[in-house]
Amino acid sequence: MLDAKAKGDLKFIDLKFVLSDKKDSGALQKARSAGIKDIFLDPKGKSKSEYDAHCLALCRQHKIDYILLIGYMRIISFVLIEPYKNRILNIHPSLLPKYPGMDLDVHKAALEAKEKETGCTLHFVDEGVDTGKIFMQEKVVIAPDDTPETLKKKVQVKEQEVILKALKMLSEEKN
Repeated sequence: MLDAKAKGDLKFIDLKFVLSDKKDSGALQKARSAGIKDIFLDPKGKSKSEYDAHCLALCRQHKIDYILLIGYMRIISFVLIEPYKNRILNIHPSLLPKYPGMDLDVHKAALEAKEKETGCTLHFVDEGVDTGKIFMQEKVVIAPDDTPETLKKKVQVKEQEVILKALKMLSEEKN
């Protein structure tokens, strides 16, 4: 979920809803406080394809053009990928294809490898994990005193910039 400053930069976007499979998700709380519709979709008792069919129904109901995954920790199935081919984007906290893991693990791996820079990747979602075509990447310089936690914060700031830039591009493309 983007911060309040970024919300002002999104006047060109019609954000329909924020969805999470976690009832106490920070993204849902931020959406609520920003006046954006928040939807909790419980995955319990549903297969991956059943869950994605519910997501697809919501997207069709709200006439969604693009799906943006931020901190989404589920693998998406063909049920949702196929009708939204090249319209589902995921932000990843490393410069793919390096460090395809998750959360602090990717930052720790970059530090252990003594990388000089890392960053984030916005990529299209396909049926592989973090294998879709790269839409945009931005770099972040790694400081000698960075920890996985400080690096995560720096990358998250860059992720927000990348998301805004990409949304503007997609909006211009659509018009």
